[in-house]
Parts: sequence; structure tokens; C-alpha cells
Amino acid sequence: MGIFTSESFNSLDDLFVHELMDLYDAELQLTDALPKMAERAKNLSLRQAFQSHLQQTEKHVQRLESVFEHRGLEPERETCSAMAGLIKEGGVVLDADGDADVIDAALIAAAQRVEHYEIAAYGSARCFAHHLNDEYAAELLGQTLDEEKSTDQQLTKIAESSVNPSSTTSRR
Repeated sequence: MGIFTSESFNSLDDLFVHELMDLYDAELQLTDALPKMAERAKNLSLRQAFQSHLQQTEKHVQRLESVFEHRGLEPERETCSAMAGLIKEGGVVLDADGDADVIDAALIAAAQRVEHYEIAAYGSARCFAHHLNDEYAAELLGQTLDEEKSTDQQLTKIAESSVNPSSTTSRR
């Protein structure tokens, strides 16, 4: 999000719309990245989690489009530099050589960075919607926020139950 640029925010509504455009771009970027992450994952539970989250992410895009429509706006993207950076960082993992279990651990770490960014962004956007008395948007954003939190918890469970223990027994 380009909050620290020369963009002008004269109202909470201006900021809210900017956040929506940023989230829209972030989710669209993620729909391109998740299939690559799923393909690279060795652990079946991790691969399935990435595939499931891709389906969720497509719903997140639809929810954002619904919020734009509700507000009388065309869906528009504002380049989300944060997501671009997180995906670029995760791309290093996708291209890395090494032990498959350790690569899976790195994929989870990269994915959780994305989830934490999304949790923060959706939490802020939902709060803005509440303050703007836009309960429709707040509800949709809250649904997505809950799903992002759930995905983060699922990734933690996969890491702790199978991926991290497997990676610690990998060759050194």
C-alpha cells in the first residue's frame, strides 16, 4: 500500500477506497502466486491448504468486487507494493534448491507473512467500514478477515505437526 506516498487522503472514505483498491490488487496477485506454491509443496496437507486458500482468495476477490459495487464504484487496482514484495520474497523459495521438507517450511513461513499482512489490512479496512457506517462492507471484510486468520492457524498446525519436525530430521 502506498500510504507513505504523495497520495492525498482528505477523508476516511478516501482512505477506505484506497485500501479496497490495494486489497483488490493484493488478492489478484495472490491468485497468481498460490498455484505455484501448491505445485512446489511436497507435503500433501500443505499442498491442499494452498489449493484451498486459492479458492478462498477467489471468493475474497468477489467480495471486494461486491463492496466496490455496493459503493457505486468499478473495481480498481492500486498496486500493492507490500504484496508484491512478499510474493517476490516467496519467489526465492520457489526457485530454491534443497531439501523438500525444508522448502515446505520456507513456503509456510512465506505464506504466513502474506496472511499476517492480509489480517492487518482487512482488520483496518473493516474498522474503516464500521466508522463509515457501511455495515455491508464491514460484514464482507470481516468474513474475509476470519478466513485469513483461519488460514494462518491452519498453516501453523501443518508446520508444527508435520513440516517442521520433518525438516529438523533432514540432512545437515
